[in-house]
Amino acid sequence: MFKGQVQVYTGDGKGKTTAAVGLSARALGAGLRVYFAQFIKSRESSEFAALETFGERFRLRRSRRGFIRGVPSKKDIEAARAGFIETRDAMLSGSYDIVVLDEINVAVSLGLISSENIVALIKDRPDGVELVLTGRNAHEAIIAAADLVTQATLIKHYYQKGLQAREGIEY
Repeated sequence: MFKGQVQVYTGDGKGKTTAAVGLSARALGAGLRVYFAQFIKSRESSEFAALETFGERFRLRRSRRGFIRGVPSKKDIEAARAGFIETRDAMLSGSYDIVVLDEINVAVSLGLISSENIVALIKDRPDGVELVLTGRNAHEAIIAAADLVTQATLIKHYYQKGLQAREGIEY
């Protein structure tokens, strides 16, 4: 088995989740098992329809709370923490080679989950698990604990011209 690493995809640019999905597709194509947990996002997204064709080797977990505007509610915090515990258990179970915590950096920046919990998750990661953490505003302690950090920089985006999200492209 390979020695897993910790990857962080952060920044204001587009493509952090897409990079994690691409890595997941590559891993599934190589026969690996993937656990993909979405924090914050709740919208159905087309890429998961493709990944779910891999059957039991791919598991998607969504918080179902959606984007948070303003101060997080008690239900937002409870949902994020329940998702974190379930994801931690999945990582430690030995059932998955890749574990993705999508938008976890945003959950940390909103105070839903502490950066200390994420650093502890990184330290407790079994050697054979690749851990991927996505989302804007990655905490400096998470960046320090990671093996790879990629910063997506926004230069220009068609949303700024009023173009809405398109099925098959953004979701």
